[in-house]
Parts: sequence; structure tokens; C-alpha cells
Amino acid sequence: MDVALVRWPAGADKLETLRSLRSPRLLVVGEDTPPPRPVDELEDWVRLPVDEGDIRVRVDTLARRAEQLLVPSIDSDDVVHYDGTLAPLSPVEARLARSLVERFRSVVSRSDLTRAAWGGDAPGRNALDVHVSRLRRRLDRAGLKIQTVRSRGYLLEPSSVR
Repeated sequence: MDVALVRWPAGADKLETLRSLRSPRLLVVGEDTPPPRPVDELEDWVRLPVDEGDIRVRVDTLARRAEQLLVPSIDSDDVVHYDGTLAPLSPVEARLARSLVERFRSVVSRSDLTRAAWGGDAPGRNALDVHVSRLRRRLDRAGLKIQTVRSRGYLLEPSSVR
């Protein structure tokens, strides 16, 4: 996750754009300039002069925080949106994905996924495996992976855990 460095107050216009995009940003505040009040958890500031190590720690912290806050979504057209990427899904895949997205980074049981995809008319055990396999391939393109948690179910998480 990239963190933008913004000189304050010279980069005020850039800051507003980054805030609207929910991009992580570190403000570099001049020696005699009052810092702005951070508006969310994706913003921090340091005052000049500043040690390069301090900047690196703040940037790493903001990047990890942004990764934790980044959550996929599914629109009404059954398209998954995640970190600026899109993955169109079939209706069954979308129902499975909705259950996984609702519990992002948590285990969802096979029985919960089966109910989500087919309601009371659950097909054989193999059908879930086939659809999860297809869903894995589609979500991989969007930077997401489905982990199998043995004897418990499935877990949706980012492909590249930092």
C-alpha cells in the first residue's frame, strides 16, 4: 500500500484529493506551521526537521493500517470491487462472495456458504468445491484469496498480506 507524502500547507489541494480517495497520507509540516487536524485513521503528520527513520516508521504504520481498513465490496451487478480492481461474478459466485465479504478475514463455514448460495436446495458437496474453485480464480485477479481452513470452512483475505 502506497502512502503519499504531502508538504503542509503547500500541498493542501493534493491533501483534499487524497482524503476523498481514502488514500493513506503523511503530512510533512513546516517548522513554524501549525499542523492540520487529521480527519481519519489514514492520516498522520511529522514536523520538520525529522529523522528519516521516523518517517519510515510512520509510513509503514499508515500502510499497515490502510491494509487493515481496505475491505472488498460487491455491487448490485455482482462485481467485486477491491483496491481499485474489479472482478465480475456469476450469480452463485456472487452469493458465495457476499458471505465471505461480510465476514472478511474471518472463517465462514461450509454450511453457511451452502445456505448462502443455494438456500434450502443444497446440491452435493462437490458443487460447493467447484464454485469456490471458480470464485478463487476470479477473486485472485482482484487481489483477494480464499483460504481453506481445514474442518472449519473458508477465509477471504488479501492475496498479499504485508
